Amino acid sequence: MAKITKKQKEARSKIDADRMYSIDEGAALIKEITSTKFDSSIDLAVRLGVDPRKANQMIRGVVTLPHGTGKDVKVLALVTPDKEAEATEAGADFVGLDEYLDKIKGGWTDVDVIITMPSVMGKLGPLGRVLGPRGLMPNPKTGTVTMDVAKAVSDVKAGKIDFKVDKTGIVHAAVGKASFSADKIADNAKELLDTLIKMKPAAAKGIYMKSVYMSSTMSPSVQLDPKTV
Repeated sequence: MAKITKKQKEARSKIDADRMYSIDEGAALIKEITSTKFDSSIDLAVRLGVDPRKANQMIRGVVTLPHGTGKDVKVLALVTPDKEAEATEAGADFVGLDEYLDKIKGGWTDVDVIITMPSVMGKLGPLGRVLGPRGLMPNPKTGTVTMDVAKAVSDVKAGKIDFKVDKTGIVHAAVGKASFSADKIADNAKELLDTLIKMKPAAAKGIYMKSVYMSSTMSPSVQLDPKTV
């Protein structure tokens, strides 16, 4: 059994396990109990009352966090030559097509987001086994397959993230960094939760937002009250 460190004990002692905190309280508490030497990621885990096995209850979408993610997102733009300048000016880290397709075939996936054009998607199909499990396959629903490459790159760089409910009905998403102020963490969390509420499927019955937990890298989690959204 893993040994609990002194810092972990101290962090847990500050959390009332029988209480649900407001989003603002939770954000402040997470900052207080985060003690890593690096800039920890702040994450939300939202359990939804949906059955992801049913197409009419699948939750997937995008949200632009008002204060960004705090992460330097590496973007690969797989585009035709006429779109390369546009992608580069918008801030894409890697721009090209065939040379990067060959690199991906060889196992290279050192990027966070891939943006491409509808005409290029046919070439990406055979790479599904490489890109799919890593969450890198572009998708029109998340705005990563588009002719407006510049806007797509700019949005991702500004804090646009995509999310998807997993097979257990939970949405996991990063909403900032420990270096953010508590207000910025709370604002980002509220934006994500507001988006999820608006996406409630008509087929979902009973309680929709069952539980919300916030945590940072290596910290205990804090339960939030969904009613404070």
